[in-house]
Amino acid sequence: MSRRRILTALSAAPALALALLLPAQSAHATTCWYGSCFSYVSGQQEVSATGASVTMTQATPQVTGGHSLQELALRTDDRSAIVEVGWTVDPAVNGDYQPHLFVYHWVDNQTSCYNGCGFVPASSSVRAGMTVRSGTSATFTIANYGGDWWVYYNNQAFGYFPGSLWSGRFTAAQNVSAFGEVADSGQTSCDDMGNGQYGSGSGASAISGYQVYGASAAPYLSVSATDPGRYNSGHVTATSFTLGGPGAC
Repeated sequence: MSRRRILTALSAAPALALALLLPAQSAHATTCWYGSCFSYVSGQQEVSATGASVTMTQATPQVTGGHSLQELALRTDDRSAIVEVGWTVDPAVNGDYQPHLFVYHWVDNQTSCYNGCGFVPASSSVRAGMTVRSGTSATFTIANYGGDWWVYYNNQAFGYFPGSLWSGRFTAAQNVSAFGEVADSGQTSCDDMGNGQYGSGSGASAISGYQVYGASAAPYLSVSATDPGRYNSGHVTATSFTLGGPGAC
Protein backbone atom coordinates (compact mmCIF):
# COMPACT_ATOMS: atom_id res chain seq x y z
CA MET A 1 0.00 0.00 0.00
CA SER A 2 1.38 3.45 -0.87
CA ARG A 3 2.29 5.96 1.85
CA ARG A 4 -0.35 8.36 0.50
CA ARG A 5 -3.08 5.72 0.84
CA ILE A 6 -1.90 4.89 4.37
CA LEU A 7 -1.98 8.55 5.41
CA THR A 8 -5.42 8.99 3.86
CA ALA A 9 -6.77 5.97 5.71
CA LEU A 10 -5.23 7.14 8.96
CA SER A 11 -6.71 10.62 8.68
CA ALA A 12 -10.12 9.06 8.05
CA ALA A 13 -9.86 6.62 10.96
CA PRO A 14 -12.35 7.06 13.80
CA ALA A 15 -11.31 8.89 16.94
CA LEU A 16 -9.35 6.56 19.15
CA ALA A 17 -11.17 5.43 22.27
CA LEU A 18 -8.49 5.67 24.93
CA ALA A 19 -7.57 3.82 28.08
CA LEU A 20 -4.82 4.50 30.55
CA LEU A 21 -2.58 2.51 32.75
CA LEU A 22 -0.19 3.10 35.51
CA PRO A 23 1.83 1.14 38.03
CA ALA A 24 1.07 1.07 41.74
CA GLN A 25 3.32 3.62 43.42
CA SER A 26 4.15 4.88 46.90
CA ALA A 27 5.71 7.98 48.41
CA HIS A 28 9.35 8.58 47.42
CA ALA A 29 9.67 5.26 45.62
CA THR A 30 12.10 6.69 43.08
CA THR A 31 13.16 4.15 40.45
CA CYS A 32 16.84 4.10 39.48
CA TRP A 33 18.17 2.31 36.39
CA TYR A 34 20.24 2.95 33.27
CA GLY A 35 22.37 5.43 35.22
CA SER A 36 19.51 7.75 36.26
CA CYS A 37 16.74 7.99 38.85
CA PHE A 38 13.16 8.55 37.71
CA SER A 39 10.05 10.13 39.21
CA TYR A 40 6.59 9.71 37.67
CA VAL A 41 3.06 11.03 37.82
CA SER A 42 1.10 8.54 35.75
CA GLY A 43 -2.30 7.67 34.43
CA GLN A 44 -2.77 4.15 33.15
CA GLN A 45 -5.09 1.29 32.35
CA GLU A 46 -4.50 -2.36 31.65
CA VAL A 47 -6.50 -2.94 28.50
CA SER A 48 -6.12 -4.64 25.14
CA ALA A 49 -5.95 -1.84 22.56
CA THR A 50 -4.60 -1.09 19.10
CA GLY A 51 -4.22 2.64 19.66
CA ALA A 52 -4.63 5.56 22.03
CA SER A 53 -4.76 9.34 22.04
CA VAL A 54 -4.34 12.08 24.63
CA THR A 55 -4.03 15.87 24.80
CA MET A 56 -1.12 17.22 26.85
CA THR A 57 0.09 20.63 27.95
CA GLN A 58 3.49 21.47 26.45
CA ALA A 59 5.85 23.32 28.78
CA THR A 60 9.45 24.38 29.37
CA PRO A 61 10.37 22.79 32.70
CA GLN A 62 13.62 23.82 34.33
CA VAL A 63 16.11 21.00 33.84
CA THR A 64 19.60 20.98 35.34
CA GLY A 65 20.73 17.42 34.75
CA GLY A 66 18.72 14.77 32.97
CA HIS A 67 15.35 15.34 31.32
CA SER A 68 11.71 16.19 31.96
CA LEU A 69 8.99 14.91 29.67
CA GLN A 70 5.36 13.99 29.15
CA GLU A 71 4.37 11.08 26.95
CA LEU A 72 1.84 8.55 25.77
CA ALA A 73 3.02 4.92 25.70
CA LEU A 74 1.56 1.60 24.56
CA ARG A 75 3.18 -1.64 25.66
CA THR A 76 2.77 -5.35 26.08
CA ASP A 77 1.96 -6.74 29.51
CA ASP A 78 5.50 -8.10 29.88
CA ARG A 79 6.97 -4.67 28.91
CA SER A 80 9.04 -6.27 26.14
CA ALA A 81 7.52 -4.13 23.37
CA ILE A 82 6.76 -0.42 23.77
CA VAL A 83 5.97 2.55 21.50
CA GLU A 84 6.19 6.10 22.90
CA VAL A 85 5.41 9.64 21.70
CA GLY A 86 5.52 12.91 23.60
CA TRP A 87 7.55 16.03 24.28
CA THR A 88 10.79 16.34 26.21
CA VAL A 89 13.28 18.88 27.51
CA ASP A 90 16.56 17.00 27.26
CA PRO A 91 19.76 18.95 26.53
CA ALA A 92 21.78 15.77 26.03
CA VAL A 93 19.47 14.65 23.20
CA ASN A 94 18.44 17.97 21.66
CA GLY A 95 21.27 20.35 22.54
CA ASP A 96 19.05 22.98 24.18
CA TYR A 97 16.49 23.53 26.94
CA GLN A 98 13.40 23.81 24.74
CA PRO A 99 10.58 21.23 24.48
CA HIS A 100 10.92 18.88 21.51
CA LEU A 101 8.62 16.29 19.97
CA PHE A 102 10.03 12.78 20.38
CA VAL A 103 9.35 9.14 19.59
CA TYR A 104 10.94 6.08 21.15
CA HIS A 105 10.47 2.32 21.23
CA TRP A 106 11.64 -0.89 22.89
CA VAL A 107 12.11 -4.29 21.27
CA ASP A 108 12.48 -7.47 23.35
CA ASN A 109 13.20 -5.42 26.49
CA GLN A 110 16.04 -3.59 24.73
CA THR A 111 16.33 0.20 24.60
CA SER A 112 16.71 1.98 21.27
CA CYS A 113 17.29 5.68 20.50
CA TYR A 114 15.24 8.84 20.26
CA ASN A 115 13.66 9.68 16.90
CA GLY A 116 15.40 6.92 14.95
CA CYS A 117 16.50 3.28 15.20
CA GLY A 118 13.97 2.14 12.60
CA PHE A 119 11.46 5.00 12.82
CA VAL A 120 10.22 5.95 9.33
CA PRO A 121 9.38 9.67 8.86
CA ALA A 122 6.26 10.42 6.80
CA SER A 123 5.74 14.20 7.00
CA SER A 124 7.65 17.25 5.83
CA SER A 125 5.91 19.59 8.28
CA VAL A 126 5.94 17.51 11.49
CA ARG A 127 9.24 15.88 12.40
CA ALA A 128 10.41 13.85 15.36
CA GLY A 129 12.88 16.06 17.22
CA MET A 130 11.35 19.39 16.22
CA THR A 131 10.67 22.06 18.85
CA VAL A 132 7.07 22.43 20.03
CA ARG A 133 5.30 25.49 21.38
CA SER A 134 5.47 25.83 25.15
CA GLY A 135 2.32 26.96 26.94
CA THR A 136 -0.02 25.32 24.44
CA SER A 137 -1.69 21.92 24.32
CA ALA A 138 -1.27 19.29 21.61
CA THR A 139 -2.80 15.92 20.83
CA PHE A 140 -0.53 12.86 20.70
CA THR A 141 -1.71 9.59 19.16
CA ILE A 142 -0.34 6.10 18.57
CA ALA A 143 -2.24 3.65 16.33
CA ASN A 144 -1.49 0.26 14.83
CA TYR A 145 -2.36 0.26 11.15
CA GLY A 146 -1.49 -2.56 8.77
CA GLY A 147 0.81 -4.03 11.41
CA ASP A 148 2.87 -0.84 11.81
CA TRP A 149 2.75 1.59 14.75
CA TRP A 150 1.91 5.07 13.46
CA VAL A 151 2.34 8.22 15.51
CA TYR A 152 0.41 11.48 15.16
CA TYR A 153 0.93 15.02 16.38
CA ASN A 154 -2.19 17.20 16.39
CA ASN A 155 -3.96 14.57 14.28
CA GLN A 156 -1.25 14.54 11.61
CA ALA A 157 0.57 11.26 11.01
CA PHE A 158 4.29 12.00 10.93
CA GLY A 159 5.83 8.53 10.81
CA TYR A 160 5.74 4.96 12.00
CA PHE A 161 7.66 2.11 13.56
CA PRO A 162 7.45 -0.89 11.18
CA GLY A 163 5.92 -4.01 12.68
CA SER A 164 8.93 -5.89 11.36
CA LEU A 165 10.98 -4.40 14.22
CA TRP A 166 9.05 -6.84 16.44
CA SER A 167 8.90 -9.56 13.76
CA GLY A 168 5.16 -8.88 13.44
CA ARG A 169 4.43 -9.99 17.03
CA PHE A 170 3.43 -6.59 18.43
CA THR A 171 0.04 -5.66 16.95
CA ALA A 172 -1.86 -4.77 20.13
CA ALA A 173 -0.99 -3.36 23.54
CA GLN A 174 -2.11 -4.62 26.92
CA ASN A 175 -1.23 -1.42 28.75
CA VAL A 176 -1.74 2.23 27.84
CA SER A 177 -0.20 4.99 29.93
CA ALA A 178 0.18 8.77 29.86
CA PHE A 179 2.55 10.38 32.31
CA GLY A 180 5.08 12.97 33.35
CA GLU A 181 8.64 11.82 33.99
CA VAL A 182 11.72 13.45 35.50
CA ALA A 183 15.12 11.77 35.23
CA ASP A 184 18.26 12.87 37.06
CA SER A 185 21.55 11.40 38.22
CA GLY A 186 20.50 11.37 41.89
CA GLN A 187 17.42 10.38 43.82
CA THR A 188 16.70 14.00 44.79
CA SER A 189 15.94 16.10 41.72
CA CYS A 190 15.58 19.87 41.48
CA ASP A 191 14.07 19.62 38.00
CA ASP A 192 10.52 20.63 37.19
CA MET A 193 7.83 18.27 35.99
CA GLY A 194 5.33 19.84 33.60
CA ASN A 195 5.36 23.61 34.06
CA GLY A 196 6.75 23.31 37.59
CA GLN A 197 3.39 23.80 39.33
CA TYR A 198 2.13 21.05 41.63
CA GLY A 199 -0.59 19.01 39.99
CA SER A 200 -2.78 19.49 43.03
CA GLY A 201 -2.68 23.28 42.63
CA SER A 202 -4.03 25.69 40.07
CA GLY A 203 -2.40 26.32 36.72
CA ALA A 204 -0.64 22.95 36.51
CA SER A 205 0.07 21.04 33.32
CA ALA A 206 -2.73 18.75 32.20
CA ILE A 207 -3.23 15.42 30.50
CA SER A 208 -6.77 15.09 29.17
CA GLY A 209 -9.06 13.69 26.50
CA TYR A 210 -7.93 10.08 26.82
CA GLN A 211 -9.31 7.73 24.20
CA VAL A 212 -8.51 4.16 23.18
CA TYR A 213 -8.94 2.44 19.85
CA GLY A 214 -9.78 -1.23 19.35
CA ALA A 215 -10.10 -1.56 23.11
CA SER A 216 -11.52 -4.33 25.25
CA ALA A 217 -12.88 -1.88 27.86
CA ALA A 218 -14.03 1.71 28.24
CA PRO A 219 -11.36 4.28 29.11
CA TYR A 220 -10.73 4.60 32.81
CA LEU A 221 -7.84 6.52 34.28
CA SER A 222 -5.97 5.32 37.36
CA VAL A 223 -3.53 7.94 38.61
CA SER A 224 -0.58 7.75 40.99
CA ALA A 225 2.74 9.44 41.80
CA THR A 226 6.05 7.90 42.81
CA ASP A 227 7.23 10.98 44.74
CA PRO A 228 4.10 12.91 45.79
CA GLY A 229 6.03 15.30 48.00
CA ARG A 230 7.89 16.54 44.92
CA TYR A 231 5.53 15.85 42.02
CA ASN A 232 1.84 15.13 42.37
CA SER A 233 -1.51 14.98 40.61
CA GLY A 234 -4.89 16.63 40.95
CA HIS A 235 -8.32 17.16 39.38
CA VAL A 236 -8.57 13.50 38.43
CA THR A 237 -11.43 12.25 36.25
CA ALA A 238 -11.85 9.04 34.27
CA THR A 239 -10.02 10.61 31.32
CA SER A 240 -7.88 13.45 32.69
CA PHE A 241 -5.66 14.75 35.46
CA THR A 242 -3.23 17.56 36.22
CA LEU A 243 0.37 16.89 37.16
CA GLY A 244 3.70 18.40 38.02
CA GLY A 245 5.90 19.95 40.65
CA PRO A 246 9.19 21.75 41.28
CA GLY A 247 11.18 18.81 42.62
CA ALA A 248 13.02 18.90 45.92
CA CYS A 249 14.46 22.44 45.69
